[in-house]
Amino acid sequence: MIPRVPAVPGGSDVAVPTVPRVRGNDYTVLDPPALGGFTPTLRVSVVIPAHNGQEALDLVLAGLAAQTYPAELTEVVVVDNGSSPPLRLPPLRPDGTRLIVCETPGRADARNAGLAASTGDVVHWLDSDVIPDRHEVEAHMRWHHTAPYLVVTGYLRFTTASLPSPEVIASGGDLAALFEPAEPHEWLVDLVSRTNGLTDAAGRAFSLHVGGATSVARVLLDRAGPMDEDLVLGQDTEMGYRLGQAGAVFVPESLARGYHLGPSMRMRDKRLIDRVSHATIADRVPSYRWLRTHPARQWKVPYLEVVVEAGGYEDTRATVDAVLAGTVPDVSVLLVGPWEGLAAERRAPLKDPALDLVLIRGHYAYEGRVRLVESVARRGAPFRLCLPAGWVPGEDTLARLLDLAVDDGHGLISVLLSESSEGLVTARLERCAAFCRASLVASGDLDDAVDDVFGSLWTDGETWGFVPAEGAPAAKGRRMAYRARLDAEAEIARLTKEVERLRGQVGKWREESARWRKSAVDLRREVGTLRREVGALKSSRIRTVIKRISVRLPRRPGDAQPLP
Repeated sequence: MIPRVPAVPGGSDVAVPTVPRVRGNDYTVLDPPALGGFTPTLRVSVVIPAHNGQEALDLVLAGLAAQTYPAELTEVVVVDNGSSPPLRLPPLRPDGTRLIVCETPGRADARNAGLAASTGDVVHWLDSDVIPDRHEVEAHMRWHHTAPYLVVTGYLRFTTASLPSPEVIASGGDLAALFEPAEPHEWLVDLVSRTNGLTDAAGRAFSLHVGGATSVARVLLDRAGPMDEDLVLGQDTEMGYRLGQAGAVFVPESLARGYHLGPSMRMRDKRLIDRVSHATIADRVPSYRWLRTHPARQWKVPYLEVVVEAGGYEDTRATVDAVLAGTVPDVSVLLVGPWEGLAAERRAPLKDPALDLVLIRGHYAYEGRVRLVESVARRGAPFRLCLPAGWVPGEDTLARLLDLAVDDGHGLISVLLSESSEGLVTARLERCAAFCRASLVASGDLDDAVDDVFGSLWTDGETWGFVPAEGAPAAKGRRMAYRARLDAEAEIARLTKEVERLRGQVGKWREESARWRKSAVDLRREVGTLRREVGALKSSRIRTVIKRISVRLPRRPGDAQPLP
């Protein structure tokens, strides 16, 4: 039996040290038992939202009736989402099957109704047109018995084969013989293969949450909440993101097989599906950075949440204004203070002991990126920076710290701002998923657990551009930044033009050099010719001189004849 963990951070149940600590999304440190090789103890609720499609539903329930996971630990909740005629439960079905009705149209509404009615330790989403292999549920559950914070997704294949009878499905035979050839879940297979089985994709693994064949530990659903009923499409992805923020580890399980009857909606029209889902997913899933390309707009869930405890007016304003003026526009600030009981002194405002808090509240009351709060709870942003008032980040400081956390996978970056006899002053960049994971495996101070499950780092503030408020430069306005960009672009254009001119000059020099090389070759040839002529001339003169000398000398008997 897995150890119990609190449903929410700070709950009454305390995690015990035996809960395994998975680092990032490297689930390979877990050792799931083989199929048939363990004694199950966890209850599973299979939730099936359905709209019409009685014939397909009959086959799905027949497949669930043939499962190898114990029937006494399995419940099935079928949610009739406004079918006409109403759906019915067929004779071939698991014993623990219930049919409930959700009149509000929509997959998210139907799944939430099934979630609310379910009682299992694990909730297994299953579409009403996905026929599970007889080992499918057991393959999911073998993982959930190893750790209490897993999301497991099976492998679907999409078939257009003729439908067999429920009796054939319930016999527990090999589904491949009935439904192959079939197409794989291509994008999922691609995601898993290019991320080393998702172990190299801790920040993107949540995309694996596919509502058609995914199981989720109940504790994660209690933390993340139900599906977003405001979304038209993309509910699975959005919930996967929230599950990741709640501390989930995502596991692809190739032994959990199922056959989807017909192509998926995405297969039929990927372009339109992306058009609709991307329009609203961008507001809710900050990790999809490519969907947030606007340089200034705000989003429902920010990428970075900065927590500042309100202090003196000048110090607090310097810190908050620098955060808002930085190169990370996708940011919100939580100003923590006793705002609820704060009342401004009307008769003698300058003598008000709470004057600084009154000024802070008045200064940021209408700034949409700043919220005045009395306590802090995690709201879904993937990163949180706890920054003391009076310390000012540089213009690009926060962006650089975020890059460091993302690139190296850190769960915590502690920044030393100052050190004195009174202690250390630090800023902390926290990865929210890391702290939620840590709260599932440890109690008390979570920093050590965060180091285990994601990693941590200490660095100094000066290196990253943090300075005290009194020494901070004035924040640049957008127009100043715009003009600086124009000046930079003009300088780039000038330098580009100069480079082209120099390239032209270099081309001319190369042509001239080529002419010089040709002239040098011609000159060497001419010199060679002259040398040969000089050599021939010298040789002729020498012979003439020798001939003259030989004529003048008297010949003795036996001497050689003179040269001709």
